[in-house]
Amino acid sequence: MSQTALNLTAIAIFLTTMTALLGPMFNLSPTLPAIATFSLLGLATLDSFGLQGKGGTLILDWLASFSPQHRDRIIRHEAGHFLVAHLLGIPVTGYALSAWEALQQKHPGQGGVSFDDTEVASQLAQGTISAQLLDRYCTIWMAGIAAETLVYDRAEGGADDRQHLQTVLSSLGFSAASVELKQRFCSLQACTLLKQNWATYEALVTAMQERTDVASCSDLIDSLTLKSNLVG
Repeated sequence: MSQTALNLTAIAIFLTTMTALLGPMFNLSPTLPAIATFSLLGLATLDSFGLQGKGGTLILDWLASFSPQHRDRIIRHEAGHFLVAHLLGIPVTGYALSAWEALQQKHPGQGGVSFDDTEVASQLAQGTISAQLLDRYCTIWMAGIAAETLVYDRAEGGADDRQHLQTVLSSLGFSAASVELKQRFCSLQACTLLKQNWATYEALVTAMQERTDVASCSDLIDSLTLKSNLVG
């Protein structure tokens, strides 16, 4: 059972107990607390078996979606992944900007960017991966955190990105210290790429806010990158 389901169950038990103790004193009808209790238990069951423990993320994301800054953080985080992946030659196949979209696209968390990871998956399946390809993907995984940090001075998202990086590196035999070192190095690499292409990043953020399709976003990056190179 997920933590969200456990929390909902605990609330339901607490509500039932308090109703039994205080209901007679305040002449409370047992109907409303019963409905609330069954609703909470139903949500707990749905979260555990229907949403694979992601119900809490959906609820929290829905509540947070009323905050413009929260929505902006998610877009800027995912735009960081998108831009760095494209610049490093890893094709982007899709993106999600809410927990519901992420769930539909089988992403964890409150958003996500999908990549064509055929090459890296093939190499990992063989238990080995080239250092160059590994650095490219690690830089992409850290790019969302890097983008948030550059804009807001600190990142609130990215726990899934760090976990993914740690899982892959650990499976390749990296020590905890080496994982930490790789994470820092790739964060710096991502920051450098974003700073060097900041105008393109801002344009991509705007395009993703408008839910521009992946192909058009990619064309936008290519066009602005080419223009920047010609001016430079």
